[in-house]
Amino acid sequence: MRAKRRPPASSRTTGARRWGERVVGAADRRLPLVDGGGRLLRKAFPEHWAFLLGEIALYSLVVLVLTGVWLTFFFKPEMREVVYQGRYVPLRGIRMSQAFDSTLHISFDVRGGLLVRQMHHWAALVFVAAIGVHLLRIFFTGAFRRPREMNWVIGVTLFVIAVTEGFAGYSLPDDLLSGTGLRIAQGIMLSLPVVGTYMSMFVFGSQFPGEDIVARLYGMHILLLPGLLIALVTVHLILVFQLKHTQWRGPGRTNRNVVGKPLFPQFMALSMGLSFAVGGVTALLGGLAQINPVWVYGPYRPDQVSTGSQPDWYVGFLEGALRLVPPWETNVAGHTLMWNVLLPAIVLPGLLFLVLYAYPFVEQKLTGEWREERNLCDRPRERPVRTGLGVAGTIFYAVLLLAGGNDIMANSFRVSLNTLTWIFRIALVVAPIVGFLITRWLCHALLVAEQRRLTEGQETGRVRQTVEGGYASDHRPVTRFRPGAPRRAISPPESRTGTPSPEPPTPAPRRR
Repeated sequence: MRAKRRPPASSRTTGARRWGERVVGAADRRLPLVDGGGRLLRKAFPEHWAFLLGEIALYSLVVLVLTGVWLTFFFKPEMREVVYQGRYVPLRGIRMSQAFDSTLHISFDVRGGLLVRQMHHWAALVFVAAIGVHLLRIFFTGAFRRPREMNWVIGVTLFVIAVTEGFAGYSLPDDLLSGTGLRIAQGIMLSLPVVGTYMSMFVFGSQFPGEDIVARLYGMHILLLPGLLIALVTVHLILVFQLKHTQWRGPGRTNRNVVGKPLFPQFMALSMGLSFAVGGVTALLGGLAQINPVWVYGPYRPDQVSTGSQPDWYVGFLEGALRLVPPWETNVAGHTLMWNVLLPAIVLPGLLFLVLYAYPFVEQKLTGEWREERNLCDRPRERPVRTGLGVAGTIFYAVLLLAGGNDIMANSFRVSLNTLTWIFRIALVVAPIVGFLITRWLCHALLVAEQRRLTEGQETGRVRQTVEGGYASDHRPVTRFRPGAPRRAISPPESRTGTPSPEPPTPAPRRR
C-alpha cells in the first residue's frame, strides 16, 4: 500500500498550537502586499506582550497627529509682542509674545483646550518612551540581526527625530522655561568652532532671541519632522511585513516559520483594543495629571533665568552631561574652544548614537552571525556580554538623567551641590562597569541554575531520608516553561556572548 505524503513540517499544525494560531512557513516569508489581500490578512503575528511595544509607539503617534491638528487651529506662531487680556488674572496687562498669548488662550478660553494640549504633551512623552523601550527589547533579544539591520537603523533614526520633534514642540509656547531651553541650545551652537556664530545667526535669524525662531520651529514641528516620522514608520511597517516577525523559541518554532495569531481578525482585534487603551490613558493623563503649566512660568524674558528648570526626560541626559563636565576652555588663535559645552552636548550624543547605529553590524561580524538569518529571539541571559553592555549603557544614561536635576536634589535633600556633582562624576565612570560585571555574572548564574533544574527536575518541597541515613529532596519533571526557554538540558555556552539554546528537533514524518 503506497504511503501518503504529508506536507512539510513548516506548514503543518503542531501540537503546541492553540485555537486561532497559524504557522507561516518559508514560502510566505516575503509576502506581496497584494494578491487579493488574502495572504496579507493571513500573516501570523506572535502574541507575546513584548512584541506590542512598537504598537504603543504607533498609536501614541496617532494621538499626537490628531491632537496636534486640533491645536494648529488656535496656536499663533508669532513673536510679536501683545498685552495679555485673557481670563488668567495674574498675567493680565503683561506684555508677551503672540505665541505665549495664544497658548494661554488655548489653556483657559478654548473649550477643552487644556485637555487636548496636555494630551498632546503626554502623548509625546509616551511616544518617545515607547520607541526607547522598543529599541531596548530589540537590543536585548537580538532582533536587530540579519535581515533586520535596516529596521534597527530606522528605529534609531526615529528616536532621534522624535527627540528633536519633542524639543521643537516644547519650545513653541515661548514661556520662561522653554526660552531657557532655547538659550541653552544657542549656547551649544556657539560652542562649535568657527561655524558656531554663523549657525546661531542662521537658526535664530538675528541676535538671540530674535523674532523668527518660533515660526521656524513651528514649520519643523507641524510639517517637516512629522512628515519624516510618518514616512519612516511606513517603511518600518513595510519591512516588518516583508521580513516577517521574530518570535521566541518553542515547539514548532524555527527560523523558517512564524507561529501566532493571523492578522485578521485576531491580531487586528487585539491591536485595535490596544489603540483604544493608548488613547484612553493619554486622555486620562491629560485630564488628571498637570503637565507644563506655562502660566506658572510666565513669558520669556532674555534678562531672566528660570531657576530649577528641568527639560523633558528624553533630553535630560544632555542637561546632566552639561552639568558634570568641568569648566574646560582653550584659546587657539583668538578662538575659544568651550570643551565644557562641546564635549557633553555634541561629541557625547554623537558618539552614543554612532555606537547604536554600528552595534548590529559589529556584533554580527565578531560572532560570525552575519552569514545567516536569525529569526528567533535570544533571551538576555543567553547573551551575557550583550546584556551587560545594554545594562551598562542604561546605567550611563540614568546617571546623566539624575545629574540633570542635581540642583533640585541638593536643595531637597540638603546636601552640597559640589559634593553631589562629584558623586555623579564618579558614578558615571564606575557604575556602568560595575553594572556590566554584575549583569554578566547573573546571566551565567541563571543559565547554570536553569540547566540544573532541567537536569535534576523541579523540587517538590518534600525531603526524604535515604538508606544511608542522609537526606534528599524529591524532584519532578519540569512541565512549565517561559517563552524561549529550552525544553531540555544543553551543553554550557562556549561563546563569550552566550550561545542560544538549540532549536527542538523536528520529528520525522511517520508513514502509514
